[in-house]
Amino acid sequence: MMSATTRSALGTTALAPDAVAEFAPDVWRQALRQRLAGFRNGPSSRPKDRSAVLDALKHTLQDSYTTVQSGFRAGRHQARCAIRQRAQVVDLVIEELYAFITTTVYPSNTPTRGEQIAVIATGGYGRGELAPCSDIDLMFLLPHKIGPRTKQICEYMLYLLWDMGLTVGHATRHTDEALRLSREDLTIQTALLESRHLIGNRPLTETFQRRFENEVMANNECAFIEAKLAERDRRHARMGDTRYVLEPNIKEGKGGLRDLQTLFWIARYIYRVSTMTDLVKRDVFTRADARLFNKAANFIWTVRCHLHERAERADDRLTLDMQPEIGRRMGYTDHAGALGVERFMKHHFLIARDVGDLTRILCAVLEDQQKKNSRQSNLPRPGVRLSRSLPDTGFTIENGRLSVRESTAFTDQPVRLINLFRLAHELRSDIHPQTLRLVKQNLGRITPALQNSPVANEAFLKLLCARRNPERMLTAMNEAGVFGRFVPDFGRIVAQMQFDMYHVYTVDEHTIRALGILSRIENGELSDDHPVSARVIREIQSRRVLYVAVLLHDIAKGRKGDHSKIGAEIALNLCPRFGLNAWETETVSWLVRYHLLMSMTAFKRDLDDPRAIRAFAEQVQSPERLRLLLILTVADIRAVGPKVWNAWKARLLRDLYYQAQEVLTGEALEDTRSYRTQQARGGLAERLSGIWPEADIERYMGLGRDAYWLAFDTETHVRHAETVRDAWRAGKPYRIATKADTERDITELIVYAPGHPGLFASIAGAMALGGASVMDARIVTQNDGMALDTFWFQSGEGRAFDDPGRLQRLHQRIGKAVRGELRTEREIARAQQRTRRSKATMFVVPSRVLIDNVASTDSTVIEVNCRNRLGLLFDLTSVLTRNRLQISSAHISTFGERVVDVFYVRDSSGLKIDDERRLDVLRTALLAAAGENLEGTAAQDTRSSDHETGRHTAAAEMSVAREPATRTG
Repeated sequence: MMSATTRSALGTTALAPDAVAEFAPDVWRQALRQRLAGFRNGPSSRPKDRSAVLDALKHTLQDSYTTVQSGFRAGRHQARCAIRQRAQVVDLVIEELYAFITTTVYPSNTPTRGEQIAVIATGGYGRGELAPCSDIDLMFLLPHKIGPRTKQICEYMLYLLWDMGLTVGHATRHTDEALRLSREDLTIQTALLESRHLIGNRPLTETFQRRFENEVMANNECAFIEAKLAERDRRHARMGDTRYVLEPNIKEGKGGLRDLQTLFWIARYIYRVSTMTDLVKRDVFTRADARLFNKAANFIWTVRCHLHERAERADDRLTLDMQPEIGRRMGYTDHAGALGVERFMKHHFLIARDVGDLTRILCAVLEDQQKKNSRQSNLPRPGVRLSRSLPDTGFTIENGRLSVRESTAFTDQPVRLINLFRLAHELRSDIHPQTLRLVKQNLGRITPALQNSPVANEAFLKLLCARRNPERMLTAMNEAGVFGRFVPDFGRIVAQMQFDMYHVYTVDEHTIRALGILSRIENGELSDDHPVSARVIREIQSRRVLYVAVLLHDIAKGRKGDHSKIGAEIALNLCPRFGLNAWETETVSWLVRYHLLMSMTAFKRDLDDPRAIRAFAEQVQSPERLRLLLILTVADIRAVGPKVWNAWKARLLRDLYYQAQEVLTGEALEDTRSYRTQQARGGLAERLSGIWPEADIERYMGLGRDAYWLAFDTETHVRHAETVRDAWRAGKPYRIATKADTERDITELIVYAPGHPGLFASIAGAMALGGASVMDARIVTQNDGMALDTFWFQSGEGRAFDDPGRLQRLHQRIGKAVRGELRTEREIARAQQRTRRSKATMFVVPSRVLIDNVASTDSTVIEVNCRNRLGLLFDLTSVLTRNRLQISSAHISTFGERVVDVFYVRDSSGLKIDDERRLDVLRTALLAAAGENLEGTAAQDTRSSDHETGRHTAAAEMSVAREPATRTG
């Protein structure tokens, strides 16, 4: 790896394409040789001469590296050409340096046999491939143990290479030692598999390579393959075991460069080839396979070269902040419905899938040609050969895997392309890799005739709605390319990424995971996490509706427009093709259209407001739709990513479900409001009876208004009462209490303090400074004017905030805020300066402020959508305070880089704000606090996003639907 100075010099080179110098290693070699020759007239080991030697080497390296990089940038060379050129540059530097050392620095006219040395390149450098910041691996090979002169040569060379800014990994070994270590260590064996002679005693190198082949590689093929595939599987598990991750590692991740290299190592070990193209002559790869390998390698190397140059270090993680720039460098531009970075990442994921296909192809050929046993599922299984025919299907079982009887199986009956996966799932069988290869070759057989075949669609629906979890086989069907061909609309979302910090997987991966979660809910595997969904799924009228709705809910992602509306139209066309009846088709279309409705209502509306519940119920209309929508919502959110779902969201969805169920079954909320208030008061009185004096109970009961009693459960009422009474006893004007609930991944904060304008903002600011992420809040003003505010918050990792030390510091900050001792605005400004630039700042998030006077009975509902940042909630609530507004409740949601904050507010008289001019002023101030100016906001990207990122269509339709009734009233 080059030094920072050298890298900076290369990174700033910007030559026009016609000004790029030619790659000329022979010219550079000759120039370097002449410069080094000038140091041969005296003791060149003197410091000043060594410095001159170093300057000569650096000059050659910088000049040649700059030429290579400029040619790559200008499009003169593909990445694989550039990485070989870099290796050639290092070759000539090492070779000329070695010649200079052995003839001038430590010359010997008659070197003894023990002083013979061979300099060998190993690993990736031995393969002749170097990315801009790759390590250089060398082995100094000796006939015996190292002698004094040999040691001096090796040290002089290494120190000069290090001083040049190169990262050099090295080993000094004699032949027997190198062979012994390679037998003991798979990593060493793999590195030496690619050994290449650079300079020195060539017979020594040739002897070593011959012995390595005869003594290490011979008769060890099966063990090597098994070990490398096991190593690959461990690496995949460590990296998340999926190709479709938000920030992939292009070297170590699944479908990355290391997987391609593993294929090469296996091919070299088995077939003794030097390139993968040589496998065509061995009937291992077809020409198309070899082209696919080279295409994948060139793409990944191109990305890697750009990454190294941009990061100025050996960084192989394609992070969110790198993706747009790398995409631009590679020529990906924005298209309708898709950003350039999304198109770039889609190509990346498709390449990663191709790498998986090549792995299966090679394993299939190894099985057929080598007949080796292996414990890997994609190689021959040990034990007795099990074969049986499956009459009337065209398939057979071989070694426990489903295979075709004839190579023309799919040509004769294309429907077998669908039945293959259905049957494999029903038989709990793997599919033979050679059969999957045949599937790839016959994808063109999936024509409109097959897509509209009732038999094919019935087979597909049986797999989709199978009682046993179909996720694994649907994934196999997708990776084989059959899924996207058979359902072309699904094909459009294959490898479709969403460029944000919230979505972890591509759209197709998310959809298949959601189907797997749905199956696990139905089979009772997730009953502890989702008890309501696990119960109500047994009450639904049509399983097919639910499974098809989950399949189609994001089918229109990446298109221009509202993906829910477009998806609903797609469902109307696809469902009859799948064999669904008119009622099922209509229901699926409705679920796709409103699959965001329940989460938006639960996370953004006050569930204690009867009007919000009634509006939601009016949109849902039936208990069956409510059940279906709940399960769809749970599966959808859980499939977004491993850290998205939490118990807090579960409670909100559960509360909404039960309250909406009350309305839909005919029990109006107003009819039970008085009864529910009395029940809440009575529940608390019963819990306090015998513990509190009657006078204290009566005093506390008189403090709460009806809305307070309906807003909390009995357990929370008890905690409120205890907090208030502790303040009474201590004679203090305020009290702070916290309770961590690790089961629900949430921490509750209760602040009892004298009510005054700005209290909520002050507390929010203190919490931001303490690293707390507010998820929800309830603001209560008691009849005596005291505030009883309750916040539910999490740590930055999305878990309960339960560290004692952090909680204590948070208490201290909030206490200062309540007492007016915390200069919140100044402290947040300082914290923002100290905080490292967040990845969120690289995303364009359009700021929006929606003000709704219909959604609530007695409050104006203000919804703010914008990019997340430290202190945002404090800034927003400060605006509300300055505008003399009372916050009755707040619903705070954070989704990656985006926040959706909803406030229920009233004016100083306790009424809604209905003055349009005042609302306009408020909207402008909130937009300014959100950090966007009006002109910039109008020009921002307004592509639709999903239920977790603040889309407003369904909410707007709910308001419109309620408006006539409101006006009449």
